[in-house]
Amino acid sequence: MAKSDGSQRTAESPRTWAHYVSSDERRAKGKALRGGAPRSSHAGWEPPKDRRDPVEIVRESNKGRVPELIPIRMGRMAQSPFAFFRGAAALMAADLATTPVSGLRVQACGDAHLANFGGFATAERNIIFDINDFDETLPGPWEWDLKRLAASVVIAAQDAQYRDSDAARMAVRVARAYREQMADYASMRALDVWYDHIDTNRFVAEAESEIEKRGLRKHHERLIEAARRKSTPEHLFPKLVESKGTLPKLKDEPPLLFHPTRTLLPGAASGYRESFEIYRESLPEHLRALIDRFTFCDLALKVVGVGSVGTRCSVMLLMAGEDDPLFLQVKEASASVLEPYAGKSAHPNHGQRIVVGQRLMQAASDMLLGWTVGKDGHDFYVRQLRDAKISGDFEGENARLLPLYTRMCARTLARAHARSGDAGMMSGYIGSGGTFDDAIAEFAVEYADQNRQDHRAFVRAIKEGRIKATTEE
Repeated sequence: MAKSDGSQRTAESPRTWAHYVSSDERRAKGKALRGGAPRSSHAGWEPPKDRRDPVEIVRESNKGRVPELIPIRMGRMAQSPFAFFRGAAALMAADLATTPVSGLRVQACGDAHLANFGGFATAERNIIFDINDFDETLPGPWEWDLKRLAASVVIAAQDAQYRDSDAARMAVRVARAYREQMADYASMRALDVWYDHIDTNRFVAEAESEIEKRGLRKHHERLIEAARRKSTPEHLFPKLVESKGTLPKLKDEPPLLFHPTRTLLPGAASGYRESFEIYRESLPEHLRALIDRFTFCDLALKVVGVGSVGTRCSVMLLMAGEDDPLFLQVKEASASVLEPYAGKSAHPNHGQRIVVGQRLMQAASDMLLGWTVGKDGHDFYVRQLRDAKISGDFEGENARLLPLYTRMCARTLARAHARSGDAGMMSGYIGSGGTFDDAIAEFAVEYADQNRQDHRAFVRAIKEGRIKATTEE
């Protein structure tokens, strides 16, 4: 495996003043890295002889989670190969650590599968497309993110009943979209790369002919309109809140939404005042004036996603007035699954690690994004609960969007990597032909087969009683 030549800086590296290097020189340096890790070496997947039992790795990832919620997580992972893949980030991190890398590092997402991308509203209420989950973010090899994304494309396509040949072609197109986007960033000015974003309307305009061919325009417009309607105050308040006494309270709907015991989440007696003050201090000074307008009303644990189930994830309700609510999501932040293979975070608080990584990778982050620590020592990060989000859902009519959606994800990942990495060197390494595209696609197809085998072993472990799983109605 190739090692970094020392020219690559990440967000956590010490600041140094480097001499100016032209775009051509950067590409040449990247191309030279092929000597240590040829592009063809990324092709295929062969599990190492000492590969650990995937079921045991999944069980280990449950350590520290709320015991009562673990069966829900296991049940959700058992639903399909793609659901298993979503929850098995630790398993794939261990596998990726055995694969070749160029030596170039970026701020990696750590869990770059299709369902962790989507559209959401910016502060200006524009709908943009970006990565929307950063629980595992850490500086690491850029190839790991791309391989996880490409594998998720094949697995999702197979789950959506696409032919295997079509799923493989989608993986090739994902690698190509990433390669072409990175080549564009290699020739752009640094500030232009930083300010670039994937606007959903712009992408639709660029893909006009394909959208018309597939008859997707009206469907896309309905998704955007639905996202705008589901803005936080109007959509969430009647769903989550009930009036009890003088202050509104969050509804108890166990086991997916419930008020925690003092043992499970200490700090209720003081309204989590100490932790909230730490969060407040993590915000930019001008936003503290905004958050100070709100009064704490209630907090309840909420089960979300697949991989996050069992972590201490809660919803906080604050009010600035009778019809002026704010919902904050408070998510537990543990060590990244990449840490055993990419190195420890430079940040003492894992919530801070996530916030810094998200701000570095996203084109427009939630302005109320911050971090804190609980009374029992657990790290957390805080963000608005929902803000007109469009998440990846590939069932029914949405399955027709998959080819377009996957290309958007690839372009978005390239943009996120170009913000922290050296686009010129990465582009030089990848090249302009299809060699790298084919290699990544071959890996994705073969790893999808591995994931299917691991999912079967996982389901078998549930049937044998080795793992307790709860099936939700």
